[in-house]
Amino acid sequence: MSEELLINVSPMESRVAVLDNGVLSEIYIERHHKLGLVGNIYLGTVVRVLPGMQAAFVDIGQSRTAFLHVNDMQRPAPIPAPALSAKDVTHTSKLGSDSDIDSEDSTNALTVLPTVPPPDLQAGQNLIQHRLHEGQRILVQVTKDQLGSKGARLTTNISLPSRYLVYLPSSTHIGISQRIDSEEERSRLKTELAGLMQTVNLQGGLIARTAAERVPVDKLEEDIYYLLQLWRTVCARRQEINHHQSSELIYQELSLPMRSIRDLVHANTEKVVVDNVQIYEQVRHFAKEFVPFVYDRIMHYTAEQALFDVHRVEEDLRDALKRRVDLKSGGYLIIDQTEAMTTIDVNTGSFVSGRSLEDTVYKTNLEATHAIARQLRLRNLGGIIILDFIDMTEQEHKDDVLASLQEQLTQDYAKTNITQVSELGLVEMTRKRTRESLGQQLCEPCSTCQGRGFVKTAETVCFEIFREIMRCARTYNSPKKFTVVAHAAVIDLLLTSEADTVADLEYLLGRVITFEVENLYTQEQYDIVLD
Repeated sequence: MSEELLINVSPMESRVAVLDNGVLSEIYIERHHKLGLVGNIYLGTVVRVLPGMQAAFVDIGQSRTAFLHVNDMQRPAPIPAPALSAKDVTHTSKLGSDSDIDSEDSTNALTVLPTVPPPDLQAGQNLIQHRLHEGQRILVQVTKDQLGSKGARLTTNISLPSRYLVYLPSSTHIGISQRIDSEEERSRLKTELAGLMQTVNLQGGLIARTAAERVPVDKLEEDIYYLLQLWRTVCARRQEINHHQSSELIYQELSLPMRSIRDLVHANTEKVVVDNVQIYEQVRHFAKEFVPFVYDRIMHYTAEQALFDVHRVEEDLRDALKRRVDLKSGGYLIIDQTEAMTTIDVNTGSFVSGRSLEDTVYKTNLEATHAIARQLRLRNLGGIIILDFIDMTEQEHKDDVLASLQEQLTQDYAKTNITQVSELGLVEMTRKRTRESLGQQLCEPCSTCQGRGFVKTAETVCFEIFREIMRCARTYNSPKKFTVVAHAAVIDLLLTSEADTVADLEYLLGRVITFEVENLYTQEQYDIVLD
């Protein structure tokens, strides 16, 4: 599979498109006035501690306070167990004599017991109200951007990424990316990283990224020195601003073009095309230092036609904002994103070329798995996702469809979990969400329907107006005339189909009803003026 990276930079935003065999599979967008926060490190201020949620709100200088859960904090150091008194020793010895342990084993047991912290103390030590207080300054890192009305998600487990490694200053763990399948390679990386950490006296932990596979030890060593220097810079910056009262940004993640070179480029990347000469030079300089194998594959695009237009990226972006996704066979998907979950419905549409209904359904579902995997990446849909495949009767077909979906999702950088196909043909899955979806980035709720996706009919609004006139007539005795101000479609209906109802209402109330069109009103808006 060949892959290309297209980097489009304008004064307003940066965009990176990932093409798999010429087809857009992922898009990353960063508005220059609204840069993403993920990866940034702040010296924040605790604003509020919530014991009931075991969480805290932390001010990091953004429009909304960020959220920190106790599970995203460093584990506290174990509480030293108190020394055993003579009474305790006697009691413990009795416990040992009642068991089948000889005297030597009992002595060893007495030696080990004091190092284990009492469970109640250990649990109490981990409660957030015992670890944080309002006004406390704390070093935090953003793990999720602001999503809708929710503030950013934080952690105190700082991680600093480079091309091949991730440095964990507060951990001692050595981890290997799950995408590296070879046990031999995983063992090699663990051994070499452990040796390098001992050589440079590195305090902390490391995770080998997918890009570290088959990378020589000298490149890993260079990454370690880079990360060590970066962490020293962060620590120095923290000491420098520690006396400030306001929350401060200590470390800012790389810009989108640089991150794409660090995180998205791999051996199958055929070329990287950049349409901005300044960013082109910066990308080449960055690649020469950190990703040298891709240096010669970086190209500067100078043609008159826009880079994204040449590769149909703009057209694919427009399609990615639609509910309906057409399949080549004639079937289609309907994708609806809500606050709670995303639903994807598979339909046969005009596809009827199968040998039987079951065969048609089977082929449509198989084709849909490819489109679903692509749309999840392209639209960056996360959280709970419900896939409504067309009902299949044969278990073999259900297994094939599920296997095809799992195979397609192996190309996804985000972590996914899938359930089996239910009796209703539904598949429940989750996809890790770390940033806004494409729709959330580029769109906002409709001002007319407020995101519902539908509005009341003109007839419904007419009936509401009649009820409101009746209500006003009972409440106010003085008005001699009612003036209805509403959308043109509503007024037209009142003067045509509902004219008899208006006449009956005038006769019943003994008052005149007039109408006035307001073009600025939506179909649901209206006012009743009392004269």
